[in-house]
Amino acid sequence: MVAIRESRRTVFRRIAQRTHVEWPVYDATPVYDRSTLAGLESDIRTVSQTWFRHDRHVSVENFVCSLPLAYFVFAAHDRYVGATRYEMDTLFRVFVLKECHGWEHETALIEYLERRPALCDQLDLETVPNQSTLWRSWHNRFTAELRSTVETAARTILIKAQNAGVTVPRKPERHLPSRGGKEDESDPDNRTVLDEAAPITDHISRVVFPAFSLNRGDGCEIHENAYWDLQTYLGLRERLAVNEGARSFVYESMRERTPLGHVHREHIRDLSIEQTREMYRQAVDRLLGEVSETEQFFRAGIIAIDITEADSFTGVRTGHEDEIIGTKEKTDEYAYQWATVQLVGNAIPIVLDARPVRRGESRKEIVEDLLNSAEELVHVDNVLMDREFDSQHVLEMISQRGLSYVVPKRMQTSERAQAKRLLQRDDDRYEADRKLHLGNNEWHETTLIYRRKENAEHDDHRQYSVFMSNHGGSFLTEYAYRWEIESGYRSIKRFMAATTSKDFGLRFFYFAFACLLYSIWRAVDALVQVELTGEYEHSPLVTADNTLTLLKKETGIG
Repeated sequence: MVAIRESRRTVFRRIAQRTHVEWPVYDATPVYDRSTLAGLESDIRTVSQTWFRHDRHVSVENFVCSLPLAYFVFAAHDRYVGATRYEMDTLFRVFVLKECHGWEHETALIEYLERRPALCDQLDLETVPNQSTLWRSWHNRFTAELRSTVETAARTILIKAQNAGVTVPRKPERHLPSRGGKEDESDPDNRTVLDEAAPITDHISRVVFPAFSLNRGDGCEIHENAYWDLQTYLGLRERLAVNEGARSFVYESMRERTPLGHVHREHIRDLSIEQTREMYRQAVDRLLGEVSETEQFFRAGIIAIDITEADSFTGVRTGHEDEIIGTKEKTDEYAYQWATVQLVGNAIPIVLDARPVRRGESRKEIVEDLLNSAEELVHVDNVLMDREFDSQHVLEMISQRGLSYVVPKRMQTSERAQAKRLLQRDDDRYEADRKLHLGNNEWHETTLIYRRKENAEHDDHRQYSVFMSNHGGSFLTEYAYRWEIESGYRSIKRFMAATTSKDFGLRFFYFAFACLLYSIWRAVDALVQVELTGEYEHSPLVTADNTLTLLKKETGIG
């Protein structure tokens, strides 16, 4: 089957309905324009991911012919002047087709096209180009950057098609192209790691950062990239505030014009919390698009939802009581709180979404909001949470989505009594079904799993922990993955710019941007590990400082 008008309309309607995706990407951010190759690559990734999910779209060649290119300005990458026989967009499709098949020479492509007049019609080829025309077009007419985009586009198309179960002309490489044969080194040294990480960091930052926009309008003298460079720079220095950071940035940046601290801060304050979240989700969607092209990325996985708090707030919070709400431990201190959802388990630990926590919001509202984001970005199987989310209404909502969960339960009288009985019998584990009342004679069915802690510091019933799961105790071992989100918070806070401002939007932006830097680090580390060792282990090979140093070079600071 081939694409028809209705199937194409369905694809682009689905893309338009995805809240975290903008297409074409040059309309979504001032960083890209209609001639930006990185934007073209991003758009091909976006369209191909949705295209091959349609039942009618089972042909890679049909996608290459149908890919919308009319908006893209190829002239900036055309080294020929004057009239030519073949248009750049037609040649682009032809070379993507050649790369999809993996043909090294033009002859194989020419013979293939000559046997398929219908395909030539789809490609707008009145005649098949001869070998010398194709060779000159590729080597002399196309810029090196455009040739690289052809290769990237073909690889992306093959991977998205294969992921959707579509037959592909050749098996695509699911790791970044090898550079220098370093993949054979069993124990790469720090120099090798940095050499491998540098181009990956450069590539990912170019993909991710354009998702952010300040909506400043046209005619601004300072390029918008300078603002994101400065924000990254603040994350490179521990506890650095924007005014001091902007003064240092003037000397350390290679930019001619950089924003002043108060100007930067005012632009960030103009962003609503929902705008920040939307840009963050777009950036993460692009980041996932990069790491999902490796075999080591598991899209079906486990997520952890949790809440972290900023440092204790010691100033006057009058007028901000709904935002500076206290600490999770119910002390007499106050702090801002942020909730996140993060990939854990076998997946690369990327923070999928973040949101502020306000007074009066229920835990069900928070979990439902974060689950909506997570399920739009990745496939979710299991949800891990801390005991503050042990509400029966939260658990029922997760079950109704068809997801499994594991969450510790706060011990009440009945749980303490059962733990005491287990202690008397010297049992290490016990399971019991339980119905939790939802109101209106409705109940949520769950399983309580009692487990004795190893090397417990207590000698009474406190040796036991109680967990709830809607899939019995078989998922209990997965709860150990939740520690990753706590260790992640420590790194995220390391990446945050310092501020004494009580502006809620500014505070949240600083936290969200730190989550993005953390996620970039973990993605870069995973890609470097796959490239150098062929495997992915959770213990980072690339350190956070390595990544920040490379980001520093990428943003023109060092």
